Amino acid sequence: MQQLNDQVIIVQVLVGVFLCINTMLIITFFMKDTFYRTMRYILFAVTLLSDCLILILTDLLLILSYFRLSIQVSLCLIMFAVSSVCNFVTPFTLTAMTLERYVAICMPLRHGELCSTRSALQCILIIHGLSSVPCILILSVFFASVSLSFFTQYRVCSVEMFILRSWQGHLRSAISQFYFLIMCIIIVFSYIQIMKVAKAASRENKKSTHKGLRTVALHAFQLLLCLIQLWCPFIEAAVLQIDFMLYVNVRYFNYIMFSLTPRCLSPLIYGLRDDKFFLALRYHVLCHLHRKKSVGVSN
Repeated sequence: MQQLNDQVIIVQVLVGVFLCINTMLIITFFMKDTFYRTMRYILFAVTLLSDCLILILTDLLLILSYFRLSIQVSLCLIMFAVSSVCNFVTPFTLTAMTLERYVAICMPLRHGELCSTRSALQCILIIHGLSSVPCILILSVFFASVSLSFFTQYRVCSVEMFILRSWQGHLRSAISQFYFLIMCIIIVFSYIQIMKVAKAASRENKKSTHKGLRTVALHAFQLLLCLIQLWCPFIEAAVLQIDFMLYVNVRYFNYIMFSLTPRCLSPLIYGLRDDKFFLALRYHVLCHLHRKKSVGVSN
C-alpha cells in the first residue's frame, strides 16, 4: 500500500502545481483589458478555467475512490456532469484557437471581423453546447431508469454508476470519436493552409507564420493526448481482467499522462510562448514579489 500512497501524494503535488500556475495565468488575464477583448486570449482563459475544474474534480474523485468514501448520488451526479462537459470543452476550445490562428495568418484582412469579442462569446456557447451532448444522452437514460430514492443513497462515486446499459458507453465513445475526427480534420487543414502561407511569406512575416505553425502543432499534440484518454477506459477494462495491481498502475499512468499532461501544455503554449501574455505575467509576478519584499522590510 506504500506505493499507492506515494502515487496519491505525487498526484496531489502535480495538481497543486498546475492549479497554482493556472490561477496565476487567470489573474494575469483579468489584469489587462486587451486580453479579454481579444478572441484568442478569451478562449485561452476558457481553457484554463475548464482545466482547473477538471483537475479539481478528477483529483477529488481519485481521493474518494482511493479511500472508498461514499457520497450522495445527487452530488456525484453534479460532479459527473461538470467533469464530463469540461472533458470536451478543452479539445473543442483548442480547435477554435487553431481556427483563430488560421484566420489571423491566412485571412488577416477579415480577422477583426471574424474574431471579434462577440464571435468569441458565440463560439464559447457552441463549444459548451456540443460538449454537453454526450452527458445529456447518458443522464437522460439514467433519469428515466432510476427512482427518486436512488438520488439520496450514498455510494462510491464513479462514471460507471451512470452508464446503465452497454450501448450507452458505446454511443458515448462513438460521439467522442466523431468529435475528435472533426477536430483532427480542422487542425490538419489549418496546419496545411498555414504552411502554404509560410512558404509564400516575406522574410518579415516568416517568423510570425512559423510561430503560428508551432502553436498549431502543439494544439495537435494536446488533442492527440485527449483522444488517447478516450481509449483509456477500454484498455483499463482489459487489464482489470488480468491483474488488479497492474490495473491500478495502468490507471495511474493514464491519469498522469493523458489527463494531467494535456492540461499543463496550455500554460506553456500561451502563458510562456506568447510575448504579450508572458510580459504581463512577468510584470504581475515581479510586482507581487516586490510588494512582499517591501512589506517584509517595513516590518
